[in-house]
Amino acid sequence: MRVGIIGTGSYLPDSILSNFDLEKIVNTSNEWIVERTGISYRRKADDDVCSSDLGAEAAKIAIGRAGLSFEDIDLIISASSSPDKFFPSTACIIQSKIGAKNAAAFDLQAGCSGFIYGVTTAAQCIATGQFRNALVVGAEVLSKFTDWEDRNTCVLFGDGAGAAVLGQVESGGVLASILGADGGGADLLELPAGGTKEPASFETVKNHRHYIKMNGNEVFKFAVKILEDSVKKVVAKADLTLEDINYIIPHQANIRIIDAAVKRLKFPREQVIVNLDKYGNMSSASIPVALDEALNAGRIQKGDKIVMVGFGAGLTWGANLIEWSL
Repeated sequence: MRVGIIGTGSYLPDSILSNFDLEKIVNTSNEWIVERTGISYRRKADDDVCSSDLGAEAAKIAIGRAGLSFEDIDLIISASSSPDKFFPSTACIIQSKIGAKNAAAFDLQAGCSGFIYGVTTAAQCIATGQFRNALVVGAEVLSKFTDWEDRNTCVLFGDGAGAAVLGQVESGGVLASILGADGGGADLLELPAGGTKEPASFETVKNHRHYIKMNGNEVFKFAVKILEDSVKKVVAKADLTLEDINYIIPHQANIRIIDAAVKRLKFPREQVIVNLDKYGNMSSASIPVALDEALNAGRIQKGDKIVMVGFGAGLTWGANLIEWSL
């Protein structure tokens, strides 16, 4: 049985936060941000908007493009790093909002690698015959977990959602996937408080422990190496070479990470899909939004082979090699 992506969708908040806006909030500059990250803009959700709101809208678009009804979806996986709540799952909330009454639903937490983990899991669930049509959603409202006094992190993150529907395809589809993790680096990128280790208290709020914390230098070194290694491994697993690959869609974290890894791979830069200048790092939403935009722009055609590769908190990483079948 061949399993592939049969529909994609994305949804971004209307509000745009530019580098010049950030200059008024924290000690930074447009030049500093662009030079170090490649980011010029990011989207910011309104205060009353949560991840499931964005995810539900992206899901509706993806399901419509797949030519399915909401009742046709029998599995929903949400890969958000900024879920609505600890429980119930954001996937269940999305299920209710779109009326996918026949779907099982659960959350999957793999940081910025979440969409890759979700696609891999959904593909395997369909391949076993347990499910027919699976929806994978990466939706983030990271602005609510951003410390706007920390110039090293507040310039990086943005809000948005992307979704993909997976189902049976006649040709192509997911040719290979790899997943990995190294929990020894768990403290390099984290949201420290709010769980059972550091329950919410006056002290955790006072000390900004409910915001994203990152060791930027260590994450950078990890990301460059793991992006390169993951692409090579997933291509080899499919018995292909880099010359067979039409496009790479990396997690949109930092342009220097992407450029360094691509240089090490000796892969044509013009065949790497990048949109982080417009949206920043949207964690689990970055890859599906980039995929959806590339499809809408006509860049990806039937028969093209693409590698989607992610890395992030955990530390986690993963890649999917897909032959486009639509």
